[in-house]
Amino acid sequence: MIIPTSLEEIADYIETKKTVLFFTADWCGDCVFIKPHMPEIEATFPELNFVQIDRDDYIELCQKWDVFGIPSFIAVENGKELGRFVSKDRKTKEEIINFLKTL
Repeated sequence: MIIPTSLEEIADYIETKKTVLFFTADWCGDCVFIKPHMPEIEATFPELNFVQIDRDDYIELCQKWDVFGIPSFIAVENGKELGRFVSKDRKTKEEIINFLKTL
């Protein structure tokens, strides 16, 4: 999981690479629930870059991408959104994998 240190670094992944933006926060119970599963999910999709974005550190980015709930997964490539997995329900590893298979 890539943990960016600047908006410029995030922009580079959004603009140039096939990337999954994982919007999260330390205080989010559903985020804490899914984080232990992320290494296995990442290993299943080695062609994707996974970038963890702390909602509180990058609130403007969340607003720009219309992220209203977390955890949220937004897949992008060459600056374009390929798909997003957002729901009010707790996400499971299997649901995330199934979403990523559709990309």
